[in-house]
Amino acid sequence: MEVAHLRPIALRFEVMSLSVVNEHRDLEPWYRAFNDRAWGPARVCTAARTRYGSAALARLYPALGRRIHDEGNKDFDAVIPAALGEVDLPADLADAAGRNDVDDQMRASTARARQLVGEDLGTPTIVVDDVAFFGPVLSSIPRGEDALRVFDGVRLLAGCQAFSELKRARADGLSFT
Repeated sequence: MEVAHLRPIALRFEVMSLSVVNEHRDLEPWYRAFNDRAWGPARVCTAARTRYGSAALARLYPALGRRIHDEGNKDFDAVIPAALGEVDLPADLADAAGRNDVDDQMRASTARARQLVGEDLGTPTIVVDDVAFFGPVLSSIPRGEDALRVFDGVRLLAGCQAFSELKRARADGLSFT
């Protein structure tokens, strides 16, 4: 999103749910709890995308992310309505968090991501120049020229047919709990 402010790119959001990816996997208890709780926000995102389109999801996703990840607010019952209000989406979308009627759409969009990336996918999953990646995983959002350099690096790697993975230890402070 930062790059889209600085350079013309086609940016579209879809829902890729770690809850769906991990629902049948044997996980450490803390990560199982994280995945079980993540159904709610993912369902709300899916409902917003289904009802109001990709542009609504593109507004909602960062509003949720800022509250949950940047501000550390894990109270989804408070976070979801606040994010919906911020981006002028109807408050009744919050009800989707506790229902499973959008799960088929969420599973379908996650399946599309799996087809693009493979079984080793996670968030973020991005597609650049028709090449799909899991990543880059960043401990903070690069801004300005730094964002452009990261994006250009991803685009460069996307152009290398032989490229498959780049990884290092997570930076301090990056937590999904």
